Amino acid sequence: MDDAALTALLLQQEETLLTPHVRRSEAALAQLLAPEFLEFGSSGRVFDRPAIITTLRDETDPLSNADVRDFRCVRLGPDAALVTYMLLRAPAASSLRSSVWVLRQQRWVMVFHQGTRTAAA
Repeated sequence: MDDAALTALLLQQEETLLTPHVRRSEAALAQLLAPEFLEFGSSGRVFDRPAIITTLRDETDPLSNADVRDFRCVRLGPDAALVTYMLLRAPAASSLRSSVWVLRQQRWVMVFHQGTRTAAA
């Protein structure tokens, strides 16, 4: 897969993870998040895969109106990539995001994610 196709695929997967349907579906999240998934949340909390699945299922503030900006994808190797972007919401809730994706069994899965709150640009 060339770099442009990988960037498009991972952007699509990141945006999919923002949809309420996927965020509330353990099966859908299990397809996108690696078993060893780890997140450093913008709240300062640390989540493993079971904890983030539970947290997303029960969230009351969906990200469906969020806007992804400045999406970038950098290959870390043939089977790994780092993506970075800004997630714009209300100015107080905007954040810088980064995720590490790896290719496993012909499927890209997220192994790490971090959100850092920031003022909207």
